[in-house]
Amino acid sequence: MPLSHRVPDLAALELLLAVVRLGSVGRAAVELGVTQPAASARIRSMERQLGMALLERSPRGSRPTEAGALVAEWAQQVVDAAHALDAGVGALREGRDARLRLAASLTVAEYLVPGWLVALQEARPDTAVTLRAANSTAVAELVRAGEADLGFVEGTRKPSGLSGAVVATDRLVVVVAPGHPWARRRSGITPEELATTPLILREEGSGTREVLDRALAAHGGAAPPMFQLASTTALKGSAVSGAGPVVVSELAVADELARGRLVDVPVRELDLSRPLRAVWPAGTRPAGPARDLLSLCRGTSSTPAAGSAPNPV
Repeated sequence: MPLSHRVPDLAALELLLAVVRLGSVGRAAVELGVTQPAASARIRSMERQLGMALLERSPRGSRPTEAGALVAEWAQQVVDAAHALDAGVGALREGRDARLRLAASLTVAEYLVPGWLVALQEARPDTAVTLRAANSTAVAELVRAGEADLGFVEGTRKPSGLSGAVVATDRLVVVVAPGHPWARRRSGITPEELATTPLILREEGSGTREVLDRALAAHGGAAPPMFQLASTTALKGSAVSGAGPVVVSELAVADELARGRLVDVPVRELDLSRPLRAVWPAGTRPAGPARDLLSLCRGTSSTPAAGSAPNPV
């Protein structure tokens, strides 16, 4: 049942209690940080709203009428309950802000999240952070199930049932050992060559696999993989050992490419770029440390999303 229109708001009740306690509208106004005319106008408005006089005014101050004393007694209970509500919500907020549960795809977890957490630690040194690394499909499920406050996924599309925002961009690269025949192909390879060659790939459900499969769909689809590996470290080790071509995030092999342990094989006319997204439950907005991390990761990512806007996408 909705409240009657005659129920005053909390600010008016607090003012009435201050007048009763201090014996003066002027002193109550000073305590509450409002002007005396504003305080007097609010008392008169409340009296009209209730349909009765609440104060007896005299040159020596103000004291409650008989009705005003009763209203003040009831008002005290309401204001005390409001303070209890405020304190309880504050305690809940502090508890929420004391922890942050993250889930991230392997690439993001290994190569971007550590830097973001350094920045978050400076802003929120008392926040305890836990991180679960999984493929993008599993990350989305953890967020949907309420087991992670914020997730980071790879892939061309936002997972269903979640809101999200692009926080960075990444590029997949085809890498081989220096002794592989493709390492000498200065002009690179064609999408058809890539599609018909058994590759060493991430497992299905990973953002890397989803992007590659989508890119090669127009070229006959990817051949059955040589190996499927769920570890970025294992992928890189396979490539360095000469086992075969590997498709992996550019972030993951930057050091190996710089040292010449792997060679980046260009693929002509094939877009292997992908967005990296933060995701959270649909219909909500990140709050507390999740909100702060979302803001920080947009500013500290080594591969910022060009022109990324602050609005969720």
